[in-house]
Amino acid sequence: MNGTNGNEGGPVGAEKINTDIVTLTRFLTEEQSRHKEATGDFTLLCHALQFSFKSIAYYIRRATLINLIKFELTGLAGSSNTTGDEQKKLDVIGNDLFISAMKSSGRVRVLVSEEEEEAIVFDEHPQARYAVVCDPIDGSSNLDAGVSVGTIFGVFQLPEGAKGTKEDLLRPGTDLVASGFTMYGASTQLVITMRGGTVNGFTMDNALGEFILTHPDMKMPKKRAIYSVNEGNSMWWEEPVKDWCNGLKYPEGEGAKPYSARYIGSMVADAYRTLLYGGIFAYPADKKSKKGKLRILYECAPMAMVFENAGGQAVNSKMARMIEVVPEHIHDRSGIFMGSYDEVQKVIDVHKKHGISA
Repeated sequence: MNGTNGNEGGPVGAEKINTDIVTLTRFLTEEQSRHKEATGDFTLLCHALQFSFKSIAYYIRRATLINLIKFELTGLAGSSNTTGDEQKKLDVIGNDLFISAMKSSGRVRVLVSEEEEEAIVFDEHPQARYAVVCDPIDGSSNLDAGVSVGTIFGVFQLPEGAKGTKEDLLRPGTDLVASGFTMYGASTQLVITMRGGTVNGFTMDNALGEFILTHPDMKMPKKRAIYSVNEGNSMWWEEPVKDWCNGLKYPEGEGAKPYSARYIGSMVADAYRTLLYGGIFAYPADKKSKKGKLRILYECAPMAMVFENAGGQAVNSKMARMIEVVPEHIHDRSGIFMGSYDEVQKVIDVHKKHGISA
């Protein structure tokens, strides 16, 4: 036996296998069981969301695998979406998948997508209790370069007597019952949170076909010397933003060190890195885009909920708490600063010096 215990196997026998795996399906079921009043509708809706994320991940992997980037899947679809971004075929596929999944769930009354000018109302489900807002494939202009893209989503519960119109969704992010995002990169990551709850991260196991809980109860570092912002827009920035950014790059005081810059240009990827490592992500309004570029309903509000529940902060360019901002229309835009609590506080403090506060 060469000194080997007969009960010990080879490399496979010695491998420790975790059999207590928490899948997203199990996680949602256990969460439902903790709420006696739960009807199961929200859980079924989450399963439909999960299916759409898996489907979009599959098509993105397929596009890369068989090199159809410029042709079948990610080539230009020949149109622009309602917010003026060039629409690519994978955008169209992702949007169609999302609409189909929400419709077939039977639990969604209204859906707002970045790719659709008007809200989609599912009249075949008049008793459905939920509304979903989404950016099906955020950062799609980066697809040809292989940069991570993602899906951002939020879920509202419709009030009693809601007629199922887009006006039912002109509400602050504090009304969201759940939000999160999926990032499709080297691996597919899903981050999800519920109102007043923890933030949990899941990783897609392609062999099992399941999202596995890999980052339970995510908490952001309170501060971190990393900033993520497109400084190519700095000539249009307002003075408080310039002062804030210069303070990071040229800190005063003996031994002070400048911040590290990290900017990917895909909101989901920048947000996920900031969530994991700390720091700040900013996309401020400026003199060229006076309201800002990011959409309040399905980009800013869902992200703000994630960051606040993870211990961070999120504010708009007027220094108002982002999650409390009410959009004027379903595609309304805003500037945003979100990240570690102390880093966002620095932005707020600089703006106060310039007489700007919520």
